[in-house]
Amino acid sequence: MPDRSVLAITSKIVSICEGNVVKIGDIEKEKLIKREADLYLPAQSEKYDFLLTIKNGILIPNAGIDESNGGGYYILWPKEPQKSANAIRGYIRRRFGYDDVGVIITDSKTTPLRWGTTGIAIAHSGFSALNDYIGRPDIFGKKMRSTKANIMDGLAATAVLAMGEGREQTPLALIDDVPFVHFQSRHPSKSELQNLHIDIENDLYAELLQSVGWKKY
Repeated sequence: MPDRSVLAITSKIVSICEGNVVKIGDIEKEKLIKREADLYLPAQSEKYDFLLTIKNGILIPNAGIDESNGGGYYILWPKEPQKSANAIRGYIRRRFGYDDVGVIITDSKTTPLRWGTTGIAIAHSGFSALNDYIGRPDIFGKKMRSTKANIMDGLAATAVLAMGEGREQTPLALIDDVPFVHFQSRHPSKSELQNLHIDIENDLYAELLQSVGWKKY
């Protein structure tokens, strides 16, 4: 693994290594989803076998639980994805002796009104997740008011595309030649992690998100 590169790891592999799986049939699927979600919406129809949920501040179907390529098991998200990302990065630093190396743990997500899945990062370490453009001028000198580039999710989308969604058996992707990534010789701070998320009431889509009856298990 070269210096100044980012290793992407699918969350499914991390969860399997951690044993965070549940045998299909041991618990009713909807109950498991509700238990794992921070918030969930009751199923409105049987058209799709999904519940819309929020977990770890991310809008995701079924609390990230997956049964594809699971061999008869439901595969949950890692128990503590940020802790896992930090530990993996720590190992890489010791193994290769690099300071500037990044890690992302990825999963797939859907996008409203668009077919197809794209990648998202559920944890990162070793680089700044956001590149902040607020207060910087555009090409005409106008200062930007709200733009932040989401580096970790951009990298995750590229990595998940390369790793595939079916029988590819490619759980890792190495991303290099990334001059726009600002590496940090440390794990993300608590405040940096908090700043990645937007409270529902302050979100651009607050009117939609607050108009439905979210429930807790």
